Amino acid sequence: MKQKIEISIFLVLMIAITLSAQPWLQNDAMFNSSGVPSLPFSQPRFADLDGDSDMDMILGNINDAPHYVENIGSITSPNFSQGSNIFAGISPLDAEMGICADLDDDGDLDLISGGFSGLNYFENIGSVTVPEFQIVNDFFAGLIVGQNPVPDLADVDDDNDLDMIVGLSENGSVKIYINSGTVNLAQFSEDNIINIGDVGLYAYPNFCDLDADNDEDIVVGRDAYGIVYYQNNGDPQNGVWEINDTIFTGIGNETYWNSPGLTDINGDGTIDLIFGTVAGPLHYYENNGTPEVPSWLENTTLFGGVIDVGSASNPFFYDFDDDGDTDMVSGSQMGDIKYYQNIGTSYAPAWEEDSSYFTSIDHSIYSAITLGDVNNDGLPDAIVGDLSGNFFYHRNTGSGFVFENEVLNFVALGGWSAPRLVDMDDDSDLDIIAGNEAGNLFYFENQGTPDVPDWVEITNYFNGIDVGSNCVPSIGDLSLINGLDVITGDMWEEVQFFENIEGIWTENTSIFVGVSGEQNTTPALVDLDDDGDLDLVLGNYSGTLNYYENLHYNVGSDEELPTLDFYNLHNFPNPFNPSTTISFNSTSENTELLIYNLKGQKIKTLTVTLSGDEGSATWKGTDYNDQPVSSGIYFYKLVVNGKTETVKKCLMLK
Repeated sequence: MKQKIEISIFLVLMIAITLSAQPWLQNDAMFNSSGVPSLPFSQPRFADLDGDSDMDMILGNINDAPHYVENIGSITSPNFSQGSNIFAGISPLDAEMGICADLDDDGDLDLISGGFSGLNYFENIGSVTVPEFQIVNDFFAGLIVGQNPVPDLADVDDDNDLDMIVGLSENGSVKIYINSGTVNLAQFSEDNIINIGDVGLYAYPNFCDLDADNDEDIVVGRDAYGIVYYQNNGDPQNGVWEINDTIFTGIGNETYWNSPGLTDINGDGTIDLIFGTVAGPLHYYENNGTPEVPSWLENTTLFGGVIDVGSASNPFFYDFDDDGDTDMVSGSQMGDIKYYQNIGTSYAPAWEEDSSYFTSIDHSIYSAITLGDVNNDGLPDAIVGDLSGNFFYHRNTGSGFVFENEVLNFVALGGWSAPRLVDMDDDSDLDIIAGNEAGNLFYFENQGTPDVPDWVEITNYFNGIDVGSNCVPSIGDLSLINGLDVITGDMWEEVQFFENIEGIWTENTSIFVGVSGEQNTTPALVDLDDDGDLDLVLGNYSGTLNYYENLHYNVGSDEELPTLDFYNLHNFPNPFNPSTTISFNSTSENTELLIYNLKGQKIKTLTVTLSGDEGSATWKGTDYNDQPVSSGIYFYKLVVNGKTETVKKCLMLK
């Protein structure tokens, strides 16, 4: 008994030490396999920013300064990943979006941006391969462009200097400023402009020679559906821009606030279309026609895989389809419910939206949903909160949800209710924990039965916890010490951790140091990699999700005593590049090591070497075809005598 007590104390100390060490690994590829962030009011533009001859992306948005998204692929096979912060120090007020061009003719690319402060010019004082931008004050002084103008640059009059097109926000006007300066000292004025047209509101113009006749055409997005194409029917010296409404027929008609970027992204000699939207995810149409006559084919692979509920994601995880893995539901700003089925595995989720079963659930805006079998009929029911501060109970009939108004109609939390179902008192029925707009936590104990719930508010259960504003809770045993813990998000991007110590809820500020989301952070605790500990998912006001893998020291448990991994499966180095050695304990000749990607697809079987009771294998970061895999998280599975014994993960970094 003494030995068990000593080991238990050791394990508790190890848990406490590792919790304070904060090993949270952010890996947003869990909800965005493309590597390209989904940002509200996204505005993609393209340029070779690292001097490697392929097209990188400048991704403008409404939240912050443009993001640099590097093409880590090639000219003909692009692959994008968040690059270094080359736009650090640039205020979002000066640069809601930006394009890159060599405005001073010194051989490197400068940044010309549009933002709340108007047009701005940032000179590249770095190099072709490592740009560094410094603002040139008042460069565009005197131009009447208002707030949030959208620029692009090209030589439209064939005099070898760069002219500028600008789309206006206030009235949707599109006008070209002819460069009256020189190739290395541009000058623009209101006295030398060409008015192209008016597309409504928020014009997003982009130069391109879409018909390959050696002059600049203009493609314009707008605060409306569709895309407007002004074809240049003049010549390189004297442009005549006229609307051609046949080229983009049917494209962008289901998305809003389309902002196009046009470039030959796949190196086939034709100009492709990539456009952002108010929702954020990028849309890519390959030009499978000719340089003179484009023909569009949507490509959902390059920028696909982004989960974005539109705005105000509020995730909750539950095995809704009862297939042994965890699915996800989320509320949204518009109040509808999004359901994402896990079509991967329990340790490598892959998500597919199918919200049809939840279409009957629609209340006020800013919805929050929780699931659980509250009437013990084997079907997961739904409780929804929204901006009203009320609760709405939807019973699952097996063919859909039925709203039952008389259940929970007494709840009024004063605004923006966010409920979560959990058996808080361990009596085998489901209680409700909830947050509200004022930042408070509430506990409704189920004093009925598992078949007939009767929820009663227990006042001051959380000792007056107040996180300031827009409190959203999640519940789980994160500390592995004192039972269920509560974490909360708030309006200010923070995540707080509260544990119940002898009946008093106490905040531990060390647990989530360095972890933050966006405005109105909505957390969820869930074991998404099936390694026995709880990971952290953050919903964002932008509609996207962040994933933080829990790398805390994890111990298993049985009825007698916590035990460590019997097979001691691990890899070194981790992260790795270009190879890693996976080691384990096994004496069986029938031992396999299998490699899986994040989608749960097996990509490699390794050759195992055994020596005594120890084994090892080397993975060189390649797939079955011996092709190098991309950066990211991969799983390695140890199979002994045909049985999966343990699964671990490793991180490839290039």
